[in-house]
Amino acid sequence: MTAPHLFKIRVYYEDTDFSGFVYHASHVRFIERARTEMLRELGLQQRALLEGEAGPGFFFVVRAMELDFRRPALMDDLLTVESRLVAIGGASITFVQRILREDEPLVIAKVTIAAVENGRACRLPPDVRARFETFLCP
Repeated sequence: MTAPHLFKIRVYYEDTDFSGFVYHASHVRFIERARTEMLRELGLQQRALLEGEAGPGFFFVVRAMELDFRRPALMDDLLTVESRLVAIGGASITFVQRILREDEPLVIAKVTIAAVENGRACRLPPDVRARFETFLCP
C-alpha cells in the first residue's frame, strides 16, 4: 500500500484554548491517535506488542518530532490526519503526518518512533517490519 493512512477527528471544546483555536498540544494527541489506528490496521496492538504476544515484548517511543503550525483549527472542525510512512530503519520508523481541514494543511509533523525493549532501542522484529513496509510511501 502506498496511499497514506487517513484518520478523521472532530475538534471538541476540550481541544481548544481560551481563544477558540485548537491548543497546540492537542495536535500531538491527534497525530498520536492516527498512528495508533494505523498500527491497528496493520494488525498490531500496542498492548500485545508490549506483552510479547508477537515475540519479545517491546514498545514504541517518540524519538523525534518536528511540528509546523500553518493555520489554526477551530471548534467543530472535522479534520483528517494523513499519515505517510516515509522511512524504516533498523529500530526506527519515520512518518510525515498532516492535519488537514478538507484539503488545507493546518499542521505538518515529522515524527520518528523507535522500538524499545528493556529501556534500550531494539531492532524491529522481521514480521513487524514487513507489516510497516506495506504502508511505505514514496
